[in-house]
Amino acid sequence: MSDTLTPAGTGTAAPARPVYRVTGPRVLRAEWAKLWSLRSTWITLGLALLFLVAFGIIASTRFNSLTGSARMPRDFARSTALSLSLFGTNFAQLALGVLGVLVTAGEYSTGLIRSTLTAVPRRLPVLWSKAAVFGLVALVTGTLGAFTAFLFGSRIVAGTSAAMGFTHAGVVRSLLGAGLYLGLVGVIGTALGALLRSVAAGVAVLVAAFMLIPGLMTLLPSTWQNDISPYLPSHAGESLFTLTPDPTVLSPRSGLLVFLAWTALSLTAAAYRLLRSDA
Repeated sequence: MSDTLTPAGTGTAAPARPVYRVTGPRVLRAEWAKLWSLRSTWITLGLALLFLVAFGIIASTRFNSLTGSARMPRDFARSTALSLSLFGTNFAQLALGVLGVLVTAGEYSTGLIRSTLTAVPRRLPVLWSKAAVFGLVALVTGTLGAFTAFLFGSRIVAGTSAAMGFTHAGVVRSLLGAGLYLGLVGVIGTALGALLRSVAAGVAVLVAAFMLIPGLMTLLPSTWQNDISPYLPSHAGESLFTLTPDPTVLSPRSGLLVFLAWTALSLTAAAYRLLRSDA
């Protein structure tokens, strides 16, 4: 038996490993996959939908049962099918905002952020992708919940003073505005998580900004309230889905610009810290 000799340098070379480039679409797909791989995503989005639809139905049912009764509160009597259906918006914003904080701050608590930033060393595409992906998901969830709540609520109060349909002037715009508001709340939550890098701190700031501070405004003199209150994030955002704004409240267009400014401010602060601080 003879051996076959292979000349040096003529052996079969190992196949070259493919070179992967970090691109925007690939980062978006990665963040999309990470978002839906978490059980908390499904649970929290389900809760947001439940809050919107269930509380809207409860408020509409209560209005229907009190119609024509002396027990009807004066403020409640001026409600419309739209305002009753969107009664659960404040609860849904808390669920979506908290999930937004978890999307970014959760990676810091588990240490996964180091792997993420190693794969995407430029860093900022990670923040933009997280905000875009979750903002879109929150937008779709909020819009779906708002339209579903109004679909049921308008049928419950049909024949009462609050009766209103989709063809009523401003209804579709308000429902879309509610979805946009909830989507931007999700983006702000994502930015707070990246800025503070702590789930507890992010949730605390979110609750303070959207629930505590607006309530504390009632302690200020009325002139201060009129000058400051409309520009708070929650009040500016509420103007997006208010059918007939109060004269002291911003118009839907002005409210949108103010709320977008708050969103941009939170993202800018998060981007600055992401670039300047180690993970």
